[in-house]
Amino acid sequence: MSVPLAQAARQELHGFKGRLTGPDDPGYQEARAVYNAMIDRRPALVARCTSAEDVTHAVGFARDHGLPLAVRGGGHHGAGLGTCDDGVVVDLSPLKDIEIDAGARTVRVGGGCVWGEVDRATHAHGLATPSGIVSSTGVGGLTLGGGLGHLTRKCGLTIDNLLEADLVLADGSHVRANADDNSDLFWAIRGGGGNFGVVTSFRFRLHEVSTVVAGPTFWPVESAAEVLAAYRDFVPHAPRDLNGFFLFGAVPPAPPFPEELQGRTACGVMWCYAGGDADAAARLMAPLLSALPEPLLHGPAPMPHPAIQSAFDGLYPPGDQWYWRADFVNEIPAGAIEQHARFGAALPSLKSTMHLYPIDGAVHDHAPADTAWSYRDANWACVYAGVDPDPANAGRVRQWTVDYFDALHPYSAGGAYVNMMMDEGQERVRASYRDNYARLARIKADRDPGNLFRLNQNIQPAARA
Repeated sequence: MSVPLAQAARQELHGFKGRLTGPDDPGYQEARAVYNAMIDRRPALVARCTSAEDVTHAVGFARDHGLPLAVRGGGHHGAGLGTCDDGVVVDLSPLKDIEIDAGARTVRVGGGCVWGEVDRATHAHGLATPSGIVSSTGVGGLTLGGGLGHLTRKCGLTIDNLLEADLVLADGSHVRANADDNSDLFWAIRGGGGNFGVVTSFRFRLHEVSTVVAGPTFWPVESAAEVLAAYRDFVPHAPRDLNGFFLFGAVPPAPPFPEELQGRTACGVMWCYAGGDADAAARLMAPLLSALPEPLLHGPAPMPHPAIQSAFDGLYPPGDQWYWRADFVNEIPAGAIEQHARFGAALPSLKSTMHLYPIDGAVHDHAPADTAWSYRDANWACVYAGVDPDPANAGRVRQWTVDYFDALHPYSAGGAYVNMMMDEGQERVRASYRDNYARLARIKADRDPGNLFRLNQNIQPAARA
């Protein structure tokens, strides 16, 4: 009888300081769990790494035994790319170091941190960096795919604020990538996902962001076409300090939302004004509000930046069923608005949603070839998410998501934000990197010629001459 993989790892990896967990070990169910309960995979080994050296041991074990290798930071990816069946999961969650240089306005972050931990630490100094919209999201996954969030229009993508990263490569070597050292790798990891190695630490630029004016404005879903048309025309001309993404969703069924609105399907804008002054925020939002009927609720208020970053956490805890689709969007014509209004009025569950994130402003300060993230000319990133806690409803939320995507994809720019894609095939990956794919494939061939890091939105190594 063959030795269980976890036992073999314990026998071979004498220098490993973390925890090695297999299917027969206590804590396995917890160790294999990821955010999306629709994903139910059973790795042969979960290697909980406490250092870059631990990562080297785990990567080498998977490589030498010819095993599938997944890398998990926060475990949030909708397609479950942070786990696998019958392979090795490199669990980075113990890598939690956060070092802030307030004078230089930088922060060094361990690869196992989630954004809420970083937001709280930087907020103590009146500083922040773009960090998504759900605070339990892993720093690594969000960053490597690009990084959209409440500060996008003001500060750019998360990768636009990445100064350097430390990685363990497929051959086990440790490298630091920045503008001067391993610059090819630095270019690739800014949007190229986890294709090139395991990032054990990141260093980010910080911005003076402390108090923001943030919160939702909700209108009846019956007004969606009118609201979306006005929003489409308003946001591109708004100052960069003002971010607001359009959404469909149910008014959350809990305080502070009025009881008579809780659970009601609505459309709206989730605002975040990074200027800090409530009167200035009100003046900037006024042109959109005055062009539309009176909203059901107008809730923006001054709050600490970490408060808006964690505002969705209660609504979307780990353990729900999730199915995502996404697209980049340049224009939102009347036909697209009509389809949005149709699907937004037919949400299949309380938690299902559509978000339309603006990606203009500071994002457009970079050219498509400046980083691997190529859609610098797009104006929005659209995500459709079917969500429900009940596994019995998984098929229903999935079908709504697919149908919504199919109806709107003809209006898309072609590719999608890779952090919001499911496992949709190589053609879709290529479309999402456009002209940057060939360069990424060459770097992949140099840094990971055997495609060890393939459980991701995979960039296949270029064929060598």
